[in-house]
Amino acid sequence: MRPATIGPGADRNAGVQLRYKTGLTSEQYVSQQAWQHASLDRCPWHPAGGCGFKSHGTYTRIYPPGMKIARGYCPDEHATVSMLPDFLAAKLPGTLRDVEQVIAEVEEAATVEAAADQLRPDVEMPGRLRWVGRRRRLVYAGLLALRTLMPDVFADCAATVGAFRDALGVAPVLPVLRAIGAEHLHVLPPPLGFGPRRTVSLHFMKCQQHSVGARAPPSRA
Repeated sequence: MRPATIGPGADRNAGVQLRYKTGLTSEQYVSQQAWQHASLDRCPWHPAGGCGFKSHGTYTRIYPPGMKIARGYCPDEHATVSMLPDFLAAKLPGTLRDVEQVIAEVEEAATVEAAADQLRPDVEMPGRLRWVGRRRRLVYAGLLALRTLMPDVFADCAATVGAFRDALGVAPVLPVLRAIGAEHLHVLPPPLGFGPRRTVSLHFMKCQQHSVGARAPPSRA
């Protein structure tokens, strides 16, 4: 793996996540135990060496089943570094594909409540809305940040999953955006990036209500 660096403001006490570039699906990653190959050859805080950076085993994620994440440890920083494969959501359960599907279903639904009812029938409506709302706020914050950081690529793109899918012509789009925005992952919020959690304003969320319901097909001009 190419040496990585830690962005400013990283929370060492909570551990740090870095991108592990892989084209594998979650199923392939588990079946091949690919975490055995996910390692850093240099400390991201001390690329010149001398800090005693070393492998620190793995930890297990509940979902997808059997998933393990490789870690390193820097004695000087007293901090761990986790190598998160491209398909996994950061600081949320499951994969980026899972999270994206939630947002896509909300954007296509008649109302947020209708989407939440279908997505989480196992909990009461307030819990459903909190579960959906948290994912919406984080994903939209990430899309807004990426659009701001890369205006040459996404300046004309609305901060919705549907718009980014249309712009790039791919679905799911979040794993692709993690690769495109690789240099900015230390400031992009989870689940897309590894930076601090951010939320979009209530005004923005209300403005996005026009996106709920079936979208018109993209222009063929």
